[in-house]
Amino acid sequence: MIRFRNSLRVAVLGMVMFHAVAAHAAEVSGAGSTFVYPLLLKWAATYYVKTGQQVSYQPTGSGNGVRQIKAARVTFGASDMPLKPDELRAAGLVQFPLVIGGVVPVVNLPGITPGQIRLSGPLLADIFLGKVVNWNDPAIAAINPGIRFPDRKIVVVHRGDSSGTTFNWVSYLSKTSSAWNESVGTGTTVKWPTGVGATGNDGIATYIRNVEGAIGYVELTYALQRNLSYAAVQNRSGTYVQPSRESFSAAASAADWSQRPDFYQIVTDAPGANAWPIAGVVFVILPRAARDAASAKAALAFFKWALNEGQADAAAEHYVALPAALVKQIEAYWSENIK
Repeated sequence: MIRFRNSLRVAVLGMVMFHAVAAHAAEVSGAGSTFVYPLLLKWAATYYVKTGQQVSYQPTGSGNGVRQIKAARVTFGASDMPLKPDELRAAGLVQFPLVIGGVVPVVNLPGITPGQIRLSGPLLADIFLGKVVNWNDPAIAAINPGIRFPDRKIVVVHRGDSSGTTFNWVSYLSKTSSAWNESVGTGTTVKWPTGVGATGNDGIATYIRNVEGAIGYVELTYALQRNLSYAAVQNRSGTYVQPSRESFSAAASAADWSQRPDFYQIVTDAPGANAWPIAGVVFVILPRAARDAASAKAALAFFKWALNEGQADAAAEHYVALPAALVKQIEAYWSENIK
């Protein structure tokens, strides 16, 4: 674990920092969500080429990102769990959605290909509760006819850090399993009944790839980049849905942002036959009145570019861009709430 954390620090320093910026450019720094890291990395690189503006981002987990922005150590925080309006006001912060993606269960089972197996919310909850402990359990076989599972112990892998990806994962489990809701509940951190912890989406992806019999959860891009096998998951309508930009978009289309103060909304377990049930929204958190006005202005310019011109990058990284009407609503929110 120590070796992994050291490697992650090296990766962050080597991949995220963009140097040799114009002398007049304000410094823009961010921290938080690992869920959105692949896209923010790509956006920052593209934006730097276009404008010479440096945007540095540390994928430290949503909980850490919230702590960093509250302490004014970064220009912006990013979290997959929205803050409630009262908490935002108390801390002098604002938030807005940036992009939509999906959390997927990933497994390491020899011979199992991406999307081949099916899992439901109650079954996933029982696995992460430690009630279903072997891959040849009848409950798994019952919804996967024709697939022969090995007589192998299930190794549960979960986040060990404060994580918005975890928040969306356990939100889905809580909405579909009363046993999970009553015994574990939701949050960026929970008291896990079983399993081993890893840091960041990348940490879970690495563990899954290296340990046969393992199951965990990551944002889809991490699964695709590392060629991990993911599962189709049962949604509210009873349909087993494959994770894709289309199913994420179907989940997002059920959301109505117009009456949501500070855009507070959770989109897991969305209605719709084609909706992915573990969709997540990434939120950017900024101060209402920043100490460094130049950096705050530069950050807003970056996000305005990302929301209006960064759509191709979002699609390439398997995220869903926000609808144009919502982008206009966000820009009006900036004018009304950020000094």
